[in-house]
Amino acid sequence: MAGVSAQSRGWSSLCRLYLRLHAVRASPGTVCHGWQNTLKSRGVLCLMPSSRLPVQAQIRLYTSDDQKETNRPTEPGASSSTDKSTAGTPGQDPSKPEQKGVLPPDPIQVKVKAVLKKRDYGTIYMKNNFITGVRAMNEFCLKPSDLEPLRKIRRRSPHDDTESFTVFLRSDVETKAVEVWGSPEAIFRERKLRKEEEIAYKENMFKNQKLLKEYKEFLGTTKPRLSTSSIFLKGPGKVVMVAICINGLNFFFKLLAWVYTGSSSMFSEAIHSLADTCNQALLALGIAQSVRTPDPGHPYGFTNMRYIASLISGVGIFMMGSGLSWYHGIMGLMHPQPIESFLWAYCILAGSLVSEGATLLVAVNEIRKSARAKGLSFYEYVIQARDPSTNVVLMEDAAAVLGVLMAASCMGLTSLTGNPLYDSLGSLGVGTLLGAVSAFLIYTNTEALIGRSIQPEQVQRLIELLESDPAVRAIHDVKATDMGMSKVRFKAEVDFDGRVVTRLYLEKQDIDQVLQEISQVKTTEDLEAFMLKHGENIIDTLGAEVDRLEKDLKQCNPEVRHVDLEIL
Repeated sequence: MAGVSAQSRGWSSLCRLYLRLHAVRASPGTVCHGWQNTLKSRGVLCLMPSSRLPVQAQIRLYTSDDQKETNRPTEPGASSSTDKSTAGTPGQDPSKPEQKGVLPPDPIQVKVKAVLKKRDYGTIYMKNNFITGVRAMNEFCLKPSDLEPLRKIRRRSPHDDTESFTVFLRSDVETKAVEVWGSPEAIFRERKLRKEEEIAYKENMFKNQKLLKEYKEFLGTTKPRLSTSSIFLKGPGKVVMVAICINGLNFFFKLLAWVYTGSSSMFSEAIHSLADTCNQALLALGIAQSVRTPDPGHPYGFTNMRYIASLISGVGIFMMGSGLSWYHGIMGLMHPQPIESFLWAYCILAGSLVSEGATLLVAVNEIRKSARAKGLSFYEYVIQARDPSTNVVLMEDAAAVLGVLMAASCMGLTSLTGNPLYDSLGSLGVGTLLGAVSAFLIYTNTEALIGRSIQPEQVQRLIELLESDPAVRAIHDVKATDMGMSKVRFKAEVDFDGRVVTRLYLEKQDIDQVLQEISQVKTTEDLEAFMLKHGENIIDTLGAEVDRLEKDLKQCNPEVRHVDLEIL
């Protein structure tokens, strides 16, 4: 009945797919990758994807003629076998032995790598920023009383005169500002209004005494500004004021002598004294401006005003003194005029020689004293234009003394020979002398304003100081610029040794406590908290090392006022 029943069904196939998975060892020669093994049987196509895992897959196909066909395994490690459950099926050959599967392999071990989730801070992240109290009041329109309940954090001070100062978290300040003003838009409107008031009353920013009292707690007491009058009682200011007084008197008497005698040389000397007086008044203005307190627009101060005033003075000497002397001398050669008695002229020239000589001695003594303090020779101090104001007085007075001698000699020749051409030649000589002094002053002050490097020996000493420090590995891109008036700006790229910095940090810690914290690290969150805590402290240690190196550089060379150490 079983055969008749199978024939009655005709060729309609009854496909029964039985898949049994076993973890068995892969047999040689049965390795298969991808969709490679295809099983075809009487129009039935079976495709089985391969797997790299050792899996046994057995496929049985039943047809209408009661014949059972067993195909080869389709996966690596599969072996042919018969199922005991089909032993009683018609058409089965009981003489074929049944194959058994081999032992399964060792279980697969997968290692899971712990990865700390990366945080996306965005393009602007200021949640952890610190700001000072003054900035909080300016930018967020708060009062000191508003900042009192906020968290106060002590940080290293960037200034040399204080070790630490108080800062606030920017997020706390922003939250407090929104609480006070109601919304960010209201803060913006208030800030804009205050900015307009600041522009309108730029000359009197702290006219409100109550506001000034509130600011006092954060600004503290400032050093009193140096009085302008005290500047001119010592040093270059004293030399300039003495020169102004003497040259002003000389101009007046020389002008009277020229009116009386009509001498071209005397006219040149009168113009020379007038030029000296005006230029030294310009120097006095430059000295007064150079001691102004630095402001946000001029963070490095106004010391270069002395060089600017000296440069303008040199140009003024060339245009006024030298130009007019040449003009008057040329006119005297082209149109000679009879000369009156030179008696009064000689007396005035003698008085000028004494006064100009006295001013010259004052300038020389001042330069010698300053050069000795800097460890330089007199010539080096003058050539390097260390003190432009005193240099101008020195050069002008030296030219004045030589000019008086030259004018007296030419006037004497004119008096002996009666030829006025000698007097005109004296005027040309004085003009040439003033031109040479002008060129020297223009050159030296231009070099100082451009920004020149300090002496190579001094730069080498500073480099050796940095390289000899254990926390420094290498120094690159060193620049030491003379800013004028004994002020040097030093800049260098520094490659720090992170191991030394970390060791310096650990030397200040309780090692037992650190080891205990390490033993409590079990998860990635614990590791993150541990690293954040000590990482920030190590960065602070690096900042302290930078401050220490800056102080060492300033002690090595007192002229170094501004140090910029950039970390590689």
